[in-house]
Amino acid sequence: MIPYDFHCERCDVEAGHHRGRLCARCSLRDDLHGLLGGTPHNPALVGLVDALCASDRPESIIVWKRSTKVQELLRGLGDGAISVSHEGLDSVPCKQTEHLRALLQHHELLPQRDVYLPRFEQWIEAKLEGLPDDVRQPVQQFATWHHLRRIRAKAVAGASTRGPVHSAKQEITETVKFLLWLHETYQRSAATCTQQDVDEWLATGPTTRSAIRTFFVRAKKDRLNTTVTVQHRSAKASPSLSQDQRLAWIQELLTGTSESLPYRVAGMLLLLYAQPLVKVVAFPASIVDDSDSGMTITLGTHPTDVPEPFATLIRTHLGARPNLRTGAGPDSPWLFPSTLAGRHLHPNTVMDRLRDLGVNLLGARNRAIGELVLECPPSLVADALGYSYQVAFLHADKAAEPWARYAGRSIMSP
Repeated sequence: MIPYDFHCERCDVEAGHHRGRLCARCSLRDDLHGLLGGTPHNPALVGLVDALCASDRPESIIVWKRSTKVQELLRGLGDGAISVSHEGLDSVPCKQTEHLRALLQHHELLPQRDVYLPRFEQWIEAKLEGLPDDVRQPVQQFATWHHLRRIRAKAVAGASTRGPVHSAKQEITETVKFLLWLHETYQRSAATCTQQDVDEWLATGPTTRSAIRTFFVRAKKDRLNTTVTVQHRSAKASPSLSQDQRLAWIQELLTGTSESLPYRVAGMLLLLYAQPLVKVVAFPASIVDDSDSGMTITLGTHPTDVPEPFATLIRTHLGARPNLRTGAGPDSPWLFPSTLAGRHLHPNTVMDRLRDLGVNLLGARNRAIGELVLECPPSLVADALGYSYQVAFLHADKAAEPWARYAGRSIMSP
């Protein structure tokens, strides 16, 4: 018999003593109230304290709040120097602020806001700073009236803005580079640019320079420059792994220890089902259905069987998804939860981990879909994997397999 009483003297929960005779949760609440200047009256801050103290591992929050930046942020919110709003948090840009914003949004203490749009707006301002007038003015019009207006509309509609923002940044960056070169080399502007200037620029640099095409399409519509034409660029080669390489990576991710479980599962979805990692990270856990008859995963219009031992790998991952034991709580809907509450892993995080491992991401996806269209009709592959028919038939053509040869063959039953 242990004679010591481990109940908290305040909440009477038997959880061990963290400070004096207080448990970790009660100690954390005292610390948060101290940083906020007493018991908060703002409903959002009251909810924040309750959410943090309800964490499955309050000890991790105690460690988190030891950060000087976190303490300054909480004190600012408590004394009103920083308003409890998106605009207030925008005034203190740092990782700690984004973590706190994600918590407030996840627990519905702040309204949801698109992650990428405000950063893109700030990026445009920084990009335009210091540019000569004959470069800044056309770029500003291109960035705001073409890209920013379109991305704002997507954000309002609830569509993902990550891809459009990434593409817009590349087009704006390449346009700035071109117009600066034009200004410094020939003292010409977007309005006085010639076809010869553009052809010289494209011929003497990397293929990323072709991203100026959208700028000149807009310039023609706006009557800024109607004489220049930039053709579509077609990729000369389509990278692909050999089937032996693909099978070797499948074996490594299934049985090896070179990477942690979440990244192995993400890599398998790429190698087995040709799923782009941008799409993989945004999968909800609900796409997986595990029943007595086996596991299926819904990637397109109908469920697809998950073979063993990959099914066991997914099962293990679902039973131990990371990042669920802190202030975010255990109710994340995502198959790959982020460290930021309410969000999924950033695609670049997964891409970088698999690239560092040595996986050719585009080559792996091309080989995977190429092998699948050798086994099934392209239309069935498209439906099962969430691809367009056009893409599926394109890969079938590359594999030199006309669709008529597939009659009666199917490994993906709806």
